[in-house]
Order: sequence, then C-alpha cells, then structure tokens
Amino acid sequence: MSAAIALPVSDPVHEKRLTQALLYVDDIKVTFDGYRALRGLSLTLMPGEMRAIIGPNGAGKTTMMDCITGKTRPDTGQVIYDGVHDLTRMDEAAIAELGIGRKFQKPTVFESQSVADNILLALKGPRAATASLFGWRNRVERTQIDAILETVGLIAHRARPAADLSHGQKQWLEIGMLLAQDPKLLLVDEPVAGMTDAETEATATLLRRIARDHAVIVVEHDMHFVRALQCRVTCLHEGAVLAEGSIDSVSADPRVVEVYLGR
Repeated sequence: MSAAIALPVSDPVHEKRLTQALLYVDDIKVTFDGYRALRGLSLTLMPGEMRAIIGPNGAGKTTMMDCITGKTRPDTGQVIYDGVHDLTRMDEAAIAELGIGRKFQKPTVFESQSVADNILLALKGPRAATASLFGWRNRVERTQIDAILETVGLIAHRARPAADLSHGQKQWLEIGMLLAQDPKLLLVDEPVAGMTDAETEATATLLRRIARDHAVIVVEHDMHFVRALQCRVTCLHEGAVLAEGSIDSVSADPRVVEVYLGR
C-alpha cells in the first residue's frame, strides 16, 4: 500500500476527504508484551463493500477489529474512516457514534424482552437529555421496527421473548440491533458458529442483503459460508495480509493452503 496519509489535526468536519475508501488501514502494528499481534497490516474497504477476513488462529483478525473500534490503539500506523477520521485518535464511544457497529461471536440480546423491544432498545435516537425525558422511544413508529425485523427474517417472531429464539435467530436479532444503530460499517465476528446448515445459508443471504446499503467486514472460518458471501476475501497470517482477491484465487494460493486451508 502507498505511504501513510499525513492527517492534519484540524476539525474533521471541515477537512477535505483524504481517500475515497470508507476504511483505510495503513501499516498498523500492535505488540502485546513482546508478542507482535499485527505486523504492518494494511487494508482498504470501499463504501458499500463486503469483505470476508479469514486466517488461522492468531493471525490478527480480532486485533484488527479491536483497532478499528477503538478497543486497542495501534503502536504505529493509521486507521482512517470515511476519508477524514483517524480512528487511532478516538475512543470506542466516539467511533461508534461515527457509524461503526460491531457484532461479537456470542450473541448478546435482552432475553427477557420481546424481539421487537430488543430492536426498540437498540434504535439510534437523539442524545439530548430532553429526548430521554420525554420518551422518544414511545413515539417510534411500529413500521420502523418491523422494517428491520423483515430484513433479518424475524417479523413473525416480533412478540416472542428473545430467550425463546434459536441460536441462529439470536444472531439475526443482534444483527438487527446493529442495523437499528444505522451504521455505515458493520463488523461481524464468526456469525455462523454453532448454526445449522439452513441457518448458515440464511445468514449468508442476510449479509448479502445488508451489504446493498452498508459496508460489511465478516470474520469467518467456514469456507463454504465465505464462498456464499460472494465477496472479496482477505487472508491474514502472522499479523499481516497474506493474500487477497476472489475466493477462488485466495483458496488456490499455495501460501494460504500451507498456513490455513491445509490444516
């Protein structure tokens, strides 16, 4: 990748876009107690693009997402979002406000609440104290919630307690809760772990549908699922990009076969 972009320190709102990429990760390095988790990782994601991230355990996939969301600050390098925001200078809350949502492998939903209420509780709303005081959520249109439930395939379950959903349905509900935050970029970690074959197929369809309007990064080990996503694939190894391209080209790369697919 090209040399790091020199990012000025002025107000990002008034800055000229430095890149057309939605996410520009350039030469980030992270070391934990002497262990080099990321060793000059560079990655570019365009607006509306879906990207699958694969690689063996310890390749740096989780650390990469931690750097994007502000959980981990890189030792060196840049993570530029939407052309102007250097995420390495921001905390997790500020990054989430920019429109970056993350879904972890284990679903976290409000199990005692209904499916619809889970979406309601997750909806992005005004931050002003008066908005909470006057209960803006009480004025949310049912159609707004139902549109999200339709997208994630849970409209028929809107009144059910979330605790009654299957594992796969809870994953879809949490994806719906992310969509309720109206993100530009979704980071999804191993969404089909523990799913049935039918749920896995439905999840691939769901993510392809979401990618029509959002950028999506999916970290996954299931190569059949990755193929079903029909997107560009990046393979990480030892904290850097090993190969990148179509699923066929990456799967055929001898280096990828040696360090990942051959295991």
